[in-house]
Amino acid sequence: MALLIIMITCFVIILATSQPCQSPDDFVAATSPGHIMIGGLFDIHEKMLFSEDYPRRPEIQKCVGFEISIFLQTLAMIHSIEMINNSTLLSGVKLGYEIYDTCSEVTVAMAAALRFLSKFNCSREIVEFKCDYSTYMPRVKAVIGAGYSEISMAVSRMLNLQLMPQVSYESTAEILSDKIRFPSFLRTVPSDFYQTKAMAHLIRKSGWNWIGIITTDDDYGRLALNTFAIQTAANNVCIAFKEVLPVFLSDNTIEVRINQTLEKIIAEVHLLAVLKNVTFTDGGNSFHFDAHGDMNTGYDVVLWKEINGHMTVTKMAQYDLKKDVFIITDQETRNEFRNLKQIRSKCSTECSPGQMKKTMRSQHICCYECVNCPENHYSNQTDMDHCLLCNNETHWAPVRSTMCFEKEVEYLNWNDSLALLLLALSLMGIMFVLAIGIIFTRNLNTPIVKSSGGLVICYVILLCHFLNFASTGFFVGEPQDFTCKTQQTLFGVSFTLCISCILTKSLKILLAFSFDPKLQNFLKCLYKPIPIIFTCTGIQVVICTLWLIFAAPTVKENVSLPRVIILECEEGSILAFGIMLAYIAVLAFICFIFAFKGRKLPENYNEAKFITFGMLIYFIAWITFIPVYATTFGKYLPAVEIIVILISNYGILCCTFFPKCYVILCKQETNTKSAFLKTIYSYSSHSAGSLAMSHVSLDSTKSNTTMNNPSSGGKSADCQKSKDIQTLAHICKANATSVSKTWSRKKFSSI
Repeated sequence: MALLIIMITCFVIILATSQPCQSPDDFVAATSPGHIMIGGLFDIHEKMLFSEDYPRRPEIQKCVGFEISIFLQTLAMIHSIEMINNSTLLSGVKLGYEIYDTCSEVTVAMAAALRFLSKFNCSREIVEFKCDYSTYMPRVKAVIGAGYSEISMAVSRMLNLQLMPQVSYESTAEILSDKIRFPSFLRTVPSDFYQTKAMAHLIRKSGWNWIGIITTDDDYGRLALNTFAIQTAANNVCIAFKEVLPVFLSDNTIEVRINQTLEKIIAEVHLLAVLKNVTFTDGGNSFHFDAHGDMNTGYDVVLWKEINGHMTVTKMAQYDLKKDVFIITDQETRNEFRNLKQIRSKCSTECSPGQMKKTMRSQHICCYECVNCPENHYSNQTDMDHCLLCNNETHWAPVRSTMCFEKEVEYLNWNDSLALLLLALSLMGIMFVLAIGIIFTRNLNTPIVKSSGGLVICYVILLCHFLNFASTGFFVGEPQDFTCKTQQTLFGVSFTLCISCILTKSLKILLAFSFDPKLQNFLKCLYKPIPIIFTCTGIQVVICTLWLIFAAPTVKENVSLPRVIILECEEGSILAFGIMLAYIAVLAFICFIFAFKGRKLPENYNEAKFITFGMLIYFIAWITFIPVYATTFGKYLPAVEIIVILISNYGILCCTFFPKCYVILCKQETNTKSAFLKTIYSYSSHSAGSLAMSHVSLDSTKSNTTMNNPSSGGKSADCQKSKDIQTLAHICKANATSVSKTWSRKKFSSI
């Protein structure tokens, strides 16, 4: 009997929908009376047939293109209602239905919605206008459908007027989840948001980034296209093309789950609230509507595969909405899933680590070329948009690097060949100092040693040279705060002490052989050896002390070089460093002036000439040092200062002591008291004679002035003149002998 009823219903539906609409009842596809009427909207036909290009009369036209799959869904609804009526679920209540064929047209669906909203049990099918529809009894209590999202949105806006529940079995547009605009809409399929998300996930999992999109020209297709475009952009997938097809060409072969939510309806009132809270199970899975009216179902991932000319559809996996994962049931489908990765769908070859993507002149970000990462940049993944920058202070990276490397710490190491050479020269200088000290000690009472200022002054100068050579060791090795502070101050103080001692020697030599009384008196007042040494050295000590207190040299990491970190001593204050060197230069210049004045003194015992040469070497070395030091960088910067210290130290040491050692060792006959007195006597006689002749010239000038005066006796004047010349010659000879003896004794005692 039930089979006969269904067959008759099928015949009525096919016949009714194939004929043009003559009356409202003809518009109904299938109907059955009941206490509670449920409406249905199904796209049983594919489209409406218009006799002209566009309709000219406001009438419902004939539908064409019968869809068997949608027709079976209609029968499923009828069958479900009949099963409920034949059960004890709703005792004494019979469900009726009123099903309409929308013909995939919004206009037809709107006409059906108007009839759904007409007043219940009214002879005239009219929709009353009210400000409050709380007590209004419409023709149907709920609506099942429609299939297309575009139709469901249009119908839902009308049903919202009376908050009539609408449950769709196929509309998946994301906008229908908005409960502000569609408060009474429910559906048994997930939103397109999850569908597009699952598709984007599948594409990313397959390693594709160059795809095309085909969609239908309706609200469902356009909204899905926009959502999918956003999802693909978030996953760096490019859309190669977009094809929008007319809606009537879309595929309608996908089967949907039979709507079973109406089995839980047990009352006529508050139907929308009841539907939102409905929960049912199927195969161990629980289903319900969420806050957006969407069903918590997932998607089946199917594979269309052509085998021997026939298209087969195979279920590969199931997409879980909540966990955003694909559930694979068996190993065979798992292998099929993995085979998707073998399908190449990329615009460009992926960039390897050490490279980055450079987008070409194209609208797609997936079309690019791979370029190597520059120096100090790296990339450790494939297809990176940009290379990562290394920390330039501690790391570096070569071109096309996949990682950063730590910079090597460099300084003037003890194992460096240049450092070893400089240290060897310093050690040799220390050996020279010790050797000179031994030689002077063994020849303590010789004129050469005594003329050098005595053993104390010599020892002080040699000690200064020793400290200068030793200070070079603080420039080698890993810099420490102690070594940075010691290397400059030790050199500055010791070198100043050395120059101060040499300054007193120059002043003494100039005083000993000076024959100008005025200059001699000035030098006697100035010549105070110990105060001069302590004052000159004390000023340098004050300069260095203030330097260490307010801006002491410290260890600095120079990270300006690309691959290494240079550990170096930062001066702390360039001004203090410059003042220290400038002060030494001033003392050296004064010493140079005094030594230059006495360069023509007795050659065997005169060191003024050699002191002059030593100061010249010092000036040349340090004048050269300034531009070289300012333009040099790296670990060999301390070596520049070591070289200058060695040059200036060797220059002064050699010029001050080597000539004396040569006389002591090789010309011992000149290093005796008699030879010394002979040289002094010869130099003093020559100097005194020059001085006497200057006095004679002065007296002669005065005599000439007297002779020019007029006198009374010319002969007497001539005779007197002759006698005066003889007397003057005798006086000059006597004076020369006397002055010579006097200055000889004086100079010997002074030296």
